[in-house]
Amino acid sequence: MYRLIVLTDHDTADGFGLAGVNVVVADGPDDARRRLSELIDDDESGIVAVNEAFLAEVDERTQQKINQSYRPIVISLPIREKLATEEDHRAYLSRLIRRAIGFDITLRRG
Repeated sequence: MYRLIVLTDHDTADGFGLAGVNVVVADGPDDARRRLSELIDDDESGIVAVNEAFLAEVDERTQQKINQSYRPIVISLPIREKLATEEDHRAYLSRLIRRAIGFDITLRRG
């Protein structure tokens, strides 16, 4: 069975762990690149959610590997600093959803 794994920093790892998610903690961008490569090659990885700052630092070879493989699905997680300063949260979340699933979704207040 495939697993959902979150690759993130120490500050956000506890929250995901408390939610019952498998968490891999990286000490920085270099460590994150190494761990992401390991997770991509792991046969049990189904979805790998990566801290957005770490994913931005991925080398071209790893990015090509992500783009060419059907599994695991690698998605980015927005970081707190980005969410705190983003002027239009709905546009930002819509962009993340569009990147993850390939469709535009209109987010409205209910």
